[in-house]
Amino acid sequence: MQTTCIIGGGPAGVMLGLLLARSGLPVTVLEKHKDFFRDFRGDTIHPSTLELMYELGILDKLLQIRHTKIDHIAAMVGGERFEIGDFTHLPTHAKFIALMPQWDLLNFLSEEASRYPSFTLRLGWEATGLIEENGVIKGVRCNTPDGPQEIRADLTVGCDGRQAISREAVHLPLAEEGVPIDVLWFRISRLPSDPEIGVGYVNYGRLIVLINRIDYFQTAYIIAKGGFDQIRQDGLDKFHANLERIVPFLVGRAAEIDSWDKVKLLSVQINRLERWSRPGLLCIGDAAHAMSPVGGIGINIAVQDAVATANMLTGPLRTGTLTPDHLEQVQSYRERAVQNTQRVQVFAHRVLNRVLNNPGPIKPALLLRIATALPRSQRSAAHFVGTGLQPEHIQTKPA
Repeated sequence: MQTTCIIGGGPAGVMLGLLLARSGLPVTVLEKHKDFFRDFRGDTIHPSTLELMYELGILDKLLQIRHTKIDHIAAMVGGERFEIGDFTHLPTHAKFIALMPQWDLLNFLSEEASRYPSFTLRLGWEATGLIEENGVIKGVRCNTPDGPQEIRADLTVGCDGRQAISREAVHLPLAEEGVPIDVLWFRISRLPSDPEIGVGYVNYGRLIVLINRIDYFQTAYIIAKGGFDQIRQDGLDKFHANLERIVPFLVGRAAEIDSWDKVKLLSVQINRLERWSRPGLLCIGDAAHAMSPVGGIGINIAVQDAVATANMLTGPLRTGTLTPDHLEQVQSYRERAVQNTQRVQVFAHRVLNRVLNNPGPIKPALLLRIATALPRSQRSAAHFVGTGLQPEHIQTKPA
């Protein structure tokens, strides 16, 4: 039986750790922070991920955590509402997106994983490099609260995001897509009387997405790439006015953003590794392919990577027969769905770029009116966002 060390305690890392430990395999997850309580960007748990929770028998338990639901997605374009997607027809047990802080999801998954004796979570352990012997990765070097340590493992899995030490340490080649947008993230208070809308508000050269966290909105304010410096130069008063013009029911609340320190910049990336693996090392999730926030599907793609990895590697790890070919097969199996998803996101960016270059009031296009009036179009959009192009299912069995 071979050992696994996972770098990164995000959704992909913790989910993979849970699945491997559930199958009786020894696995250690390293997370550089001391807890999961951070303001993540992605708080949407899509029907494909909820279906995995159902397959594990823990969906009802997960949904006991405070959350909100979206079963339709819509957009206010130029002041008119358009229905974009309808999740109620999906072939899943949960026909909605659950809006839940990611720290709650990670705490939940890690607690489930901790039920299995072969699972170890090391909080506050930061990977600093890889152990390489004769061209094979043999584990991880890390800084810990007790000083530098090494964890040796037969398989190291990089789930450490866009600045992954796992891929940088072995110089895996990265292909970048040009991205014309960035995102500003901030909180703004929410009232019980506020309307519920699943995508956002498009007008005056901006797209604003409001994620309902019950007591407040986690807000994504889409801007042109590199445009944040100019927005800051224009001042907070203009920022407030633009926000309230695009989302009128927020009038009087924009002033809550009284410092630029309350606004965080996400530099949007779309990229992917040309190779996801080296002998002894596999990268998945954002470490292998950074996704755009478009569709809010990055977390769910990463979780699907983790499930596919567990499905394909549990057998070889159990029998001690894992080879570089097995790692390459994970990429071969998942890569097409990832690339096609990124192509859709790149197309969406082109549309958004036209929006950002039109600072005046938007007049909804005839094509938008026709497409959103068709139930088939709404269902297709819901499938793409809700289940993805290649939803995975759990094939591994408990030990």
